[in-house]
Amino acid sequence: MDYLAVIVTAAIGFGIGALWYGVLSKPWVAASGVPTDANGAPRGGANPVTFAGAYLCILLVAGMMRHVFAMGGINTMGLGIMGGLGIGLFFIAPWITLNVLFAQRPKVLALIDGGYATIACAVMGGVLTLF
Repeated sequence: MDYLAVIVTAAIGFGIGALWYGVLSKPWVAASGVPTDANGAPRGGANPVTFAGAYLCILLVAGMMRHVFAMGGINTMGLGIMGGLGIGLFFIAPWITLNVLFAQRPKVLALIDGGYATIACAVMGGVLTLF
């Protein structure tokens, strides 16, 4: 396995999350029920442990995607994007939706979080094929 490819791909997935949630922060905070401070920002939001944990989770996804792609012979950008899209849309997003449904959170939370998983995985799948 190409470790550098996985590390770079995870960093790109993390960056997509920063952009995604930067744009959708207000509806996400409202839907998630996360406690906020007087300015409307999540309390303790810039916690480095949270960000490190998030990167580790994305690193695990990128590593498993690389493994699945190698086993499946996915080696072109088009196939990588389609493979990543499938992983995000048909594996991760439904599981997120399941959690949102049972937590009785607003459905928009599933759209925001599932949308991030789908788009990030599609881009990550394309990136993985570049190495």
